[in-house]
Amino acid sequence: MNNQESNTIIDERELLLLGLLRQANMHGYQLHEFIEANMTLCTDLKRPTVYSLLDRMTARGWLSFEMAQEGNRPPRRVYRLTPTGEHVFQAMLVASLSTYTLTRIAGDVGLAFLDALPPNQAAALLRQRRQAMAAAHQALLAVPKHRGSLQLVIEHQRHVLATELDWLDALIARLESAGVPQD
Repeated sequence: MNNQESNTIIDERELLLLGLLRQANMHGYQLHEFIEANMTLCTDLKRPTVYSLLDRMTARGWLSFEMAQEGNRPPRRVYRLTPTGEHVFQAMLVASLSTYTLTRIAGDVGLAFLDALPPNQAAALLRQRRQAMAAAHQALLAVPKHRGSLQLVIEHQRHVLATELDWLDALIARLESAGVPQD
């Protein structure tokens, strides 16, 4: 571990589930549905993983549950945060907000070998990447405003993509100027 990282290693998936259960008691399906509807910008947490994490956090004493039944549906576990879970949530939140972990950006390995292609071909490929990024950025701009801190995730993603688009534009321009014969 380098000096940029805290001695506390947090599992952001656990932080997410603890934070959501801090807001309201829910069963696993409700948690997953909320994540799918609202949190896909920052996680790709799958349903089986949600249930596995809930079991693990319950075994650690961070969560408790009660069985609840709605209508003719089978009984479900409705999870809630325990006092220990609240303490763990607060510690994870502090660690998450106060530390920096180097982000590894998908596609950077390819950039390391960009000089293996002619500049015009590299620029054409990066324009394709730019189209996909611009579409993702436009989709983020269309996301309706959320209440509370969730809006910060959207704003952060928008900013990161806008910065990445600017950087990519500059790289493409550099490659295109390298591909033009100079006098």
